[in-house]
Amino acid sequence: MSVIAEENVRGIGGSVFKEISADNDEDNQPTEIESLCMNCYQNGMTRILLTKIPFFKEVIISSFTCPNCSWSNTEIQSAGRIQDQGIAYTLKVKSKQDMNREVVKADSATTRIPELDFEIPPYTQKGSLSTIEGLIDRAVAGLEQDQQLRNATAPEVAVKIDEFIDKLKKLKEGVFTLVIDDPSGNSFVENPFAPQKDEALSVSHYKRTPQQDAQLGIKAEDEEEKPSNDIDCMRNEVLTFNTNCPECNAPASTNMKLVQIPHFKEVIIMATNCDDCGHRTNEVKSGGATEELGTKITLHLTDVSDMSRDLLKSETCSILIPELEFELGMAAVGGKFTTLEGLLKDIKDLVNAAGRMYRGIELQWRVVYIMAGEMDVHVVLDDPAGNSYLQNVYAPDPDPEMTTEKYTRTFEQNEDLGLNDMKTEGYQE
Repeated sequence: MSVIAEENVRGIGGSVFKEISADNDEDNQPTEIESLCMNCYQNGMTRILLTKIPFFKEVIISSFTCPNCSWSNTEIQSAGRIQDQGIAYTLKVKSKQDMNREVVKADSATTRIPELDFEIPPYTQKGSLSTIEGLIDRAVAGLEQDQQLRNATAPEVAVKIDEFIDKLKKLKEGVFTLVIDDPSGNSFVENPFAPQKDEALSVSHYKRTPQQDAQLGIKAEDEEEKPSNDIDCMRNEVLTFNTNCPECNAPASTNMKLVQIPHFKEVIIMATNCDDCGHRTNEVKSGGATEELGTKITLHLTDVSDMSRDLLKSETCSILIPELEFELGMAAVGGKFTTLEGLLKDIKDLVNAAGRMYRGIELQWRVVYIMAGEMDVHVVLDDPAGNSYLQNVYAPDPDPEMTTEKYTRTFEQNEDLGLNDMKTEGYQE
């Protein structure tokens, strides 16, 4: 009935809602509709009143009474829409005057009294227009409803409920806190000093959670947020596209994923797997632009546990081990996201393939000693593009064995990166 009333109100206009008043106003009388009693299934009477609560909004109050079985029911609903934000009222009740404050409690609201650890969950009661004293009386009536049955079946539980009912009744003479939290934003606690501020009443608005939206029927709880653009899509899933194997040229597939590295930035990981020849490749590319400054990271290896540090080597990064007089240029190995141990294994395999060009066998054994933690060396990652990374195991605190230096690139380094001929200003002219 309230839905029909709301639609009619929209067609008639806001003037149909009169401010709530104790005066006998003939223009503000409830509408009476004969309707079925859900208790005895005989006809009763429903009264609907469209009214406006001062400093709040329009509401629809409905009341049903049955002359046959004496069953009655009252309900209140907002005549407007669900608000953009939820609302929470916190009132410090200190006097009898506070107990007489008007309260609109929507069925989606949660009522709490922290001092008693008492809570009325949402959707366990119909919406109501009452006072704070009326809320307490309604809670007491709800607890007393089945006490006769409890006394017969579970007397211990009945005794505890009687004790709690006494505590609720004593609230009328004491000081307590009342909290009404309504995600729909359609509940209300009267401010008798309006439009001035009420020092005993605090009101806060908040953004609803997806679960609260689902309970209000605004959005399905399991409905996922749709990616707003292609970058969001890459963050949420692995993209696959067709390519050819670099070894046998057979059709293959490449998987690509955008990954956020903690305390660094986003990178793109690409992996290709050929089912024909079994060839596999993986490559890492920076997900961002070339940095304004180059980065030089120096790590002093002091323990074998350093081998497990995560490492991102971009395709523009050079690797240096000064104690071995070893340098691996940026073109020798592509971009990789691995560990320090994984990088040293790649260096060992590369030296093995190159033979005696890099003092072959001796250099391989030294790399093995480094991986075992038996050599005191430094590993340097020098990336003029600033897109390489070595894990700081002490993050967010500084790493005592690692230094990171930012530097201005030389003309030759900018030339290698193709930046000298890149026009970034006025290119549309």
